[in-house]
Amino acid sequence: MVARKTIGMIKFGILSPEMIRKMSTVEVKVAETYDEDGFPIEGGLMDPHMGVADPGLRCKTCGQKMNRCPGHFGRIELVRPVVHSEYARYIEYFLNAFCPKCGRPLVSDQEFTEIVSSHPKKKRLKALAKKGASVKKCPHCGFERTPVRLDKPTNFFEGDRRVWPTEIRERLEKIPDADLERLGFDPKNFRPEWLVLTVLPVPPVTVRPSIVLETGERAEDDLTHKLADIVRINQRLKENIDAGAPQLIIEDLWDLLQYHVTTYFNNETPGAPPARHRSGRILKTVIQRLKGKEGRFRYNLSGKRVNFAGRAVISPDPMLDIDEVGVPEWMARIVTVPLHVTEWNMDEARKYLEAKDYPRALYVVRPDGTRKRVTDTNREELLEELAPGYVIERQVIDGDIVLFNRQPSLHRMSMMALKVRVLPGRTLRIQPAVCPPYNADFDGDEMNIHFLQTKEAQVEARELMLTTKHVISPRYGGPIIGLTKDYITALFLLTLPWTKFTKEQAMDLLYAAGITELPEPDEDGMISGRAIFSMLLPDDLNMKFPSTLGKHLVAVGLADKKGNGPISPITVIENGKLIRGVIDKAAVGTGKGRLLDYMYRRYGEEFTKEFTTRVSRMANRLLYMFGFTNSYHSLKTPEEIDRKIDEIVDRALKKVYEYVDQYNKGKLEPIPGRDVEESLEIYIMVTLSQAEKEVQTLLQRHLLETKLDPVHILDNFAQIFSGARGSFANIKNLMGVQGQAAVREKRPHRGLYQRVISHFKRGDLGPFARGFARRNLRDGLTMDELFFWGMGGRMGEVDKGVSTQITGYYYRRLSNAMMDLLAFPDGTVREVTRDTIVQFTFGDDGLNPQKLRHGEVPLDVLYDEIKAGEKK
Repeated sequence: MVARKTIGMIKFGILSPEMIRKMSTVEVKVAETYDEDGFPIEGGLMDPHMGVADPGLRCKTCGQKMNRCPGHFGRIELVRPVVHSEYARYIEYFLNAFCPKCGRPLVSDQEFTEIVSSHPKKKRLKALAKKGASVKKCPHCGFERTPVRLDKPTNFFEGDRRVWPTEIRERLEKIPDADLERLGFDPKNFRPEWLVLTVLPVPPVTVRPSIVLETGERAEDDLTHKLADIVRINQRLKENIDAGAPQLIIEDLWDLLQYHVTTYFNNETPGAPPARHRSGRILKTVIQRLKGKEGRFRYNLSGKRVNFAGRAVISPDPMLDIDEVGVPEWMARIVTVPLHVTEWNMDEARKYLEAKDYPRALYVVRPDGTRKRVTDTNREELLEELAPGYVIERQVIDGDIVLFNRQPSLHRMSMMALKVRVLPGRTLRIQPAVCPPYNADFDGDEMNIHFLQTKEAQVEARELMLTTKHVISPRYGGPIIGLTKDYITALFLLTLPWTKFTKEQAMDLLYAAGITELPEPDEDGMISGRAIFSMLLPDDLNMKFPSTLGKHLVAVGLADKKGNGPISPITVIENGKLIRGVIDKAAVGTGKGRLLDYMYRRYGEEFTKEFTTRVSRMANRLLYMFGFTNSYHSLKTPEEIDRKIDEIVDRALKKVYEYVDQYNKGKLEPIPGRDVEESLEIYIMVTLSQAEKEVQTLLQRHLLETKLDPVHILDNFAQIFSGARGSFANIKNLMGVQGQAAVREKRPHRGLYQRVISHFKRGDLGPFARGFARRNLRDGLTMDELFFWGMGGRMGEVDKGVSTQITGYYYRRLSNAMMDLLAFPDGTVREVTRDTIVQFTFGDDGLNPQKLRHGEVPLDVLYDEIKAGEKK
């Protein structure tokens, strides 16, 4: 057994010219790549000594073919040295820190010692350069010097005189190793003169392979294009120097060589125009290959693309279970799942192999690893040789386990396991109850599906990642998988006290939920909605909790907290029967759905799955029967309500004008800690928001008094009463008053000179000039009101876009930092790479947030479990 080796450390350094020559297998002297016969040219950029990227050819260094040869470096011997553009700033530091004549630091020994002792290694050179830049005479040899200035990207000047790379290199060579060591550098791995390049490494052919286009022409890699430019200019510079050309021409060619080397390393260097292809496309050179989202690290190493994965638009299917995903048949026919043939599943394997249509085997893998596609011609032959040890790759079928993921994956539940249900159509389908953990909706969202290939992965997915195991969110300890939107409205309508059904209707609803028994009818022969809902509940269930409707009724004084009101504000379930109250968001919604939460903890995941599936199918069927809608007529309010709204708004506006008048006369009392102008804005915002709250409460009470009856409940206010969607703030905008527009929680104030828009006089500080809309959406807004509200909406969109970007970046940093953290069996949390303990107990308290209810231990569940145990 081979002993396991661990990496102690990784040390970075700069390659010396000697090291570049040692690791190089060939000197590149020719800019051309291939000859007329299509073979690589010796001494060219595709020289076979640097590796081969064509099938059939062998590497002249290691003798291996393309798939076995790792590639080898070459080199370009530069006629004149050039500055490494990425280290130009460091070269400037060295030139200003050390004497150009003797190579010693431009400060006294005592000052040098102080810099070394008072600065960390990383900052010593910069501190020395800062001090040395002001020194005019070397304290060691007395040489009078001029500070060196970097003219980006790679030109250096002493006063007005240009310092060329040859002179820079000579100066840097004089710096003693001992001084470098004191600055924190290791002279064996780094010498400052190595930052001025005399020889350039040429990466292997395998790093920059050429591709053959459909026309038969070869297209070279961007790096090869740049290297060709460097070789060409280097050759021209050599010829001109040998021919004794004027200094001006030599300097121009030298600068051109410097430019090509600079853009070879980084084609986004500030101050250097980017190098382009003949087509005008900007070349991707070394740094562009490595950095950013599309670079080697993030794109190829961190985020690998995988096989056996699909991506498609998602759509809802209320008939699915919460642990199922609808996979389109076209996808199921393409993707395969391995079936390992054993003595026990031989018949199943033969069935797939014999089948000529879906579901059938697409490939057979022999024990020696050879993979054979199943066709009509070889099917019989493969059936004969089929034996334990073979692997059948069959099409995806119902019940296969998959991972389903929506990006951005911001928490654990963004990737969960689901069971396949093969369906017709083109989209992937999920139960709407599973949307909240994914933050998914059906306005064009796409999701990823991964078809698991190994038994270990499939078992892990079933045991750890199935949606039914993640009903409770670890963030807040409440249900994150729950009923939403129309489902809640339907259950609300079903459980209202006056909702009753005929025997046939009740059978229809219960059969949709998979129940074949009927509850006892009432005295009038009808069956109540509450009795129908109770058929879904376990017999020993006892609960009492405030409903969402109840909170609204209590808020406007139509009910009290004891349970008295037109409809009981408290939902009561006794021995599995819904006695009082309604089922709404407070019972089955996400976040604080008490009924779902209790069921999951008390009866387990399988029961909760069955309950959620049944209740959603029943709700779905009910909506087919009832339907609910909204009309302009339902938004009409009585004259008395309109009059009261006008009184509230007039009173608030009068108060606002008083504040403005006091401000103009200089009599306004400022709020402590605020100036008079800020105080005026706060007074106005508070006054108007209080008026809007009064209007909202008035409309809330009016709707609860007039619409909460069998006749009016279906004109869509059921959604607001039940907490399914919408709010009374929306109603206030629709039926009452649109109110004050806000930009960053303040009145709009930026626009034209001394006014926001041209509809108003300059200097007007009144409510209408700063975005107060007296009208509502039912009657329509005026042009200026619409414009003011558009300003607030646009600011909201901008803030949303910016905050998404910022939080996305923070998440990226956080996930990178936490990548090495692991919870160990002993309860500790450790950083794996360094084996350091981060927490002695997971979460510092050892509690599982999924087992808690909003941070507290669910004592009611524990109590009921103890009682149930005692009865047994």
